[in-house]
Amino acid sequence: MGILNCTPDSFSDGGLYMDVDAAVIRAGEMISQGASIIDIGGESTRPGSDPVPVAQEMQRTIPVLEKCIARWPEIAFSIDTTKFEVAEAALQTGAHYVNDVSGLRKEPRFIDLCIKYNAGLMIMHSIGNPKTMQENPVYDNVVEEVRHELVSKADEARARGVKEVVIDPGIGFGKTLKHNIALIKSISRFCDTGYPVLIGASRKSMIGNMLNGRPAEDRLAGTLAVHYHALLSGAHILRVHDVQEAHDTLLVYRHLGRLQG
Repeated sequence: MGILNCTPDSFSDGGLYMDVDAAVIRAGEMISQGASIIDIGGESTRPGSDPVPVAQEMQRTIPVLEKCIARWPEIAFSIDTTKFEVAEAALQTGAHYVNDVSGLRKEPRFIDLCIKYNAGLMIMHSIGNPKTMQENPVYDNVVEEVRHELVSKADEARARGVKEVVIDPGIGFGKTLKHNIALIKSISRFCDTGYPVLIGASRKSMIGNMLNGRPAEDRLAGTLAVHYHALLSGAHILRVHDVQEAHDTLLVYRHLGRLQG
């Protein structure tokens, strides 16, 4: 899954794809490099970020979706949003998934919306909101608490008729470094739920912290190490900024897996 942030303030690529044509060009680059899903967002969810009005988020994302879906009908597109109106407009445009970083806490109607448009739903675990989520997050057992909440929400969505449900433990969303490491070491616990598991660790501060304060633009090697561990643990989708490198990692993983088999 290639990340396409149509925002001025995302932590890694903010401001690069605010122009519709620039965003479409970037989508094409990621598709040529091996992305099979493009995740388009118009509101930064980095720690400390402020919310964006509905109209502004739609203005940033819907024109990009329209052009991309028309140009690449074979590619899946997801809308990264927590707002009902934005998700509905994206699905009307032809988006295939709603990627909800609030895990249905902000907008439980996403279940009905995905049923209506026969779309998939990606449920990510988070606490609080981007503005406050990193202010002393506390868990008794982060792996089991996050797993329980995701399975509960996913079971509800599937029981009500959502065709495809993906779960995401939400690396960096209301978690300390210790919490994030515990979740990554336990990816198999999420895979054993039977739901496809999405891992979004690309260039995140957790990797910078493990690399003694490395800035976002210098976290590629660390990101690839996490990706490979995620693949070995059974993860199904990698949400990434660096598509070519991530796809190379996947190709090597597949070859080594075949040799072992």
